[in-house]
Amino acid sequence: MRRISIFGATGSIGQNTIDLIKRDPEAYHVVALSGGRNIAQLAEDARALKAEIAVTADPSLLPELRERLAGSGVEAAAGETALVEAAHRPADWVMSAIVGAAGLPPGLAALEQGASLALANKESMVCAGPLVMQTARAHGGAVLPVDSEHSAVFQALIGEDLSAVERVIITASGGAFRDWPLEKLATATPEQAATHPNWDMGQRITIDSASMFNKALELIETKEFFDIDPGLIEVLVHPESMIHALVGFNDGALMAHVGPPDMRHAIGFALHHPRRLALPVERLDLVKMGQFTFREACEIRWPALRLAREVMQAGGLSGAVFNAAKERALDAFIAKRIGFQQMAEVVEETLQRVSAQSGLIAARIDLDNVLAADHLARRTADEIMKISER
Repeated sequence: MRRISIFGATGSIGQNTIDLIKRDPEAYHVVALSGGRNIAQLAEDARALKAEIAVTADPSLLPELRERLAGSGVEAAAGETALVEAAHRPADWVMSAIVGAAGLPPGLAALEQGASLALANKESMVCAGPLVMQTARAHGGAVLPVDSEHSAVFQALIGEDLSAVERVIITASGGAFRDWPLEKLATATPEQAATHPNWDMGQRITIDSASMFNKALELIETKEFFDIDPGLIEVLVHPESMIHALVGFNDGALMAHVGPPDMRHAIGFALHHPRRLALPVERLDLVKMGQFTFREACEIRWPALRLAREVMQAGGLSGAVFNAAKERALDAFIAKRIGFQQMAEVVEETLQRVSAQSGLIAARIDLDNVLAADHLARRTADEIMKISER
């Protein structure tokens, strides 16, 4: 029986993971589940899966969690320290699906136990990719990608020589505004941005898809995860969302990963790795689909992609600054304090201001420095947005 933990259990990735676990419950012992404010869902899943412990990120919700778990034998805890402590509990496989930089400390804690970390928290690689991979190597752990694009690249590279790779193409749906005229983007609302044409995801990641900040993070993650030259990484808009990535080799061949827009595929591949087991996902009918289409990912429409390339060029802690500024700008957009296009402007100015501070970007990538850069970038972004509101 495999010991597993799921951090971010109440989000879309976590719920899809739980769906797969519930289909074969005798194969797993659930150690820890964590969630945010959806205490009812967290408690229901913890009871159903007989978890050892359930943790909410919000300490103010601990009384409700304890009440809902009363008599179940499931421990209840809350807060950042509790998340890390839960991640330190021995487990064979850990899903890291907490959104944002908050997912980094528990992910590192899981790797320190030698676990296989199924990484849906792309921010961990963006903020501290070298630290994540080094921690895995030092403790005998493994990092398995769960983003559909990186899972696709991972699968295409099985048995291949990385030195033979000439290009890596990750695809993007284009999000809610892929067909909007550029001049209309200034009027885009959070509600409009949170409606995805293909995927069923949470509010924040769906808005990130519309702004292409999600793909910008994935560009950086591709570089960090596979140690690939940034110049070899491309983005194409693929409205059908069926081809998740392609890998081009020095003999001219392109290996494409094709599958339905269902996150259970990438989750299931990571869950069963290195085996490939049956999954309850749609089988594609290529005749009915007819054709695949591709478009250029225009960096004028989606400036986040240009910023990601600048971050990869700068290296160091610039990824942590980029991610933190993006999170604060997204908060402000959701609160309707800034416009859709202003998000990229805030991130760019934050990068410029923080980069001007001698030595910070080039500082050693360890958890303390990553968190310090994250804190400074959030404060800087907030200052920029206060100025922009005047």
